[in-house]
Amino acid sequence: MTAFPHDFLWGGAIAANQVEGAFNLDGKGLSTSDMLPNGILSPHQTREARTPGIKDLAIDFYNRYPEDIALFNEMGFNCLRLSIAWTRIFPNGDEETPNEAGLAYYDQIFDELAKYNMTPFVTLSHYEMPYALVENYGGWGDRRLIAFFERYVTTVFERYKDKVKLWLTFNEINMSLHAPFTGVGLQEDASEQAIYQAIHHQLVANAIAVNACKRIIPDSKIGNMLLGAINYPYTCNPDDVIAAMHENNKWLFFGDVQTRGKYPGYMLRYFRENGITIAMEDGDLDTIAQASVDFISFSYYASGCASADPKQKEVGNIVDSVPNPYLEKSQWGWLIDPKGLRILLNFLHDRYQKPLFIVENGLGAIDELDENGEIQDDYRIQYMNDHLVQAREAMLDGVELMGFTSWGPIDLVANSTAEMKKRYGFIYVDRHDDGTGTLIRKRKKSFYWYQDVINSRGQSLTVK
Repeated sequence: MTAFPHDFLWGGAIAANQVEGAFNLDGKGLSTSDMLPNGILSPHQTREARTPGIKDLAIDFYNRYPEDIALFNEMGFNCLRLSIAWTRIFPNGDEETPNEAGLAYYDQIFDELAKYNMTPFVTLSHYEMPYALVENYGGWGDRRLIAFFERYVTTVFERYKDKVKLWLTFNEINMSLHAPFTGVGLQEDASEQAIYQAIHHQLVANAIAVNACKRIIPDSKIGNMLLGAINYPYTCNPDDVIAAMHENNKWLFFGDVQTRGKYPGYMLRYFRENGITIAMEDGDLDTIAQASVDFISFSYYASGCASADPKQKEVGNIVDSVPNPYLEKSQWGWLIDPKGLRILLNFLHDRYQKPLFIVENGLGAIDELDENGEIQDDYRIQYMNDHLVQAREAMLDGVELMGFTSWGPIDLVANSTAEMKKRYGFIYVDRHDDGTGTLIRKRKKSFYWYQDVINSRGQSLTVK
């Protein structure tokens, strides 16, 4: 097999809070992301303390989506992964009635995608939630958020049931362990007890959403989404192998619950040994047990290593891990490991026996205009090429892979750092960290490369 299947979904992935802007227009409420103008590590405590940030305008996709979708179509996309901003539909999260202006906006987006026969692939909660739910309820630590989320997802399923057939619940749900404000609306110093309690509420809400989607849109598919943070043992010392097993279990726990429908034994042991008691209501475990997702989706940017020696660990961008001496790093210190993608695909397929979808993969880099005003991003082409080659290898191994949506097909505001200079796109956006720029879009060299990859169904990929 040198060509990907004819029904393979090719495209890109964006998030509302990183592209739309228009943070306070047409009835939209403040989200947790709006309270993080400088990235995910320093949430403001009050609305009054909020300062303007680059996300307030982002790349103005809110107004420029027809131009951007046309560019995606020019590249050959047959799929666009995007998210709905919960705060456009329910500005404070606990209203009885949705905001019609927000619903109408996404109708326009889906209609625009339909013009090009581009499949919308919608994430229900992508690193944001109504900030009022944090202020008034304490985020996902309060069980009442389950009902608020159910109202939200039921509303959008009913509204878009004829337009959207492919859904995800929570973006990188396992990141709540590393960034609790972003993931579950808790402060960064929240205890493990509080974080896992909030995660339980989110897992119940996930199950309710899965069942609601299948009931309201019978011909739909709905999946979960993990940050695919696979860890290798640093050495063949059995202690390092066990350390890697523990590190991997921290994120596999979420996939196990969302796929197998129960809390795994290794997690129950962790709770016992760390004094964590999860308050559950009757029926919670039954709800989870009856809501296995249709497919597993994940992001993959880098692998890591795990060691039993705590002195080996290195502080990372978001997740700490042990450096791998066999791999190079990106400009932001992320290990570049294309073969890790093949390993991860085989690992997940063997574990869950469900279709997989790579919904984020890409290289954040500083792009410079050359003397002709062009961007020769061969480093991005090499990165993407090598990862797609390994995805094809995994399919030859027998992995069932539904599609590939690159992260940030157009430059957007990086979530972890709230920067524009950390660019992922095949399309350059003239916007800078200081807020200057014309917002003009420009095709990079990688734009034409990805166009060729899609048009050739991957046969243009080069193998070292």
